[in-house]
Amino acid sequence: MRAAHTKRARRSRTLWQHLGVVDTSRVAAIPVLADLPAAELDELAAAMREVTIEAGTRVVSLDDWGTAVYFIEQGEAEVLFEGGEAGQALGPGDAFGEISLVLTGQRTATVVARTPMRLLSLAGQDFERIRPRVPELERSLRRLGLERVAR
Repeated sequence: MRAAHTKRARRSRTLWQHLGVVDTSRVAAIPVLADLPAAELDELAAAMREVTIEAGTRVVSLDDWGTAVYFIEQGEAEVLFEGGEAGQALGPGDAFGEISLVLTGQRTATVVARTPMRLLSLAGQDFERIRPRVPELERSLRRLGLERVAR
C-alpha cells in the first residue's frame, strides 16, 4: 500500500511541474490549433500551462475522469487501449485528452511517456472558463475527438 501511495505522489509531482508562461507562438505551432483566430490563440495561451513529464510516467489512464487536454511539444508517448492493445504513438504536434474533455468525460486510452516530454496543458476548468470566447477551439477539439473515435 505504501509503495502505491509513493508512486502516486511521485507521478503527481512529476506530472504537474509547471515551467513558466506559455507564449502564443508555441500554441500556434501545434497543428490542431494553428488555424485558430488570433484572439482565440491569445486566450488559449493565457489559460495553458507547460508540464514536464519523466519517461515511463502514465500521463492519463483509461476510464479515468478527463480533467485536461494535452499538446505535445517534445517527446513521445505510447497509447494503450483496453486489454493493453497498442495504438498509434504520439509525438511533437500531437494532442490527447480531447475526447474526454469535449465528448465523453472519461479517458478512452492510457497514455504513457516513452521519453521525457514537454506538454502544453489546458485544464478542464480553464477550458470551461474560456469556452464562450474560443468557439473555434472547441470545434477543432471536437472534430479531432470524433475522428479518433471513428477509427
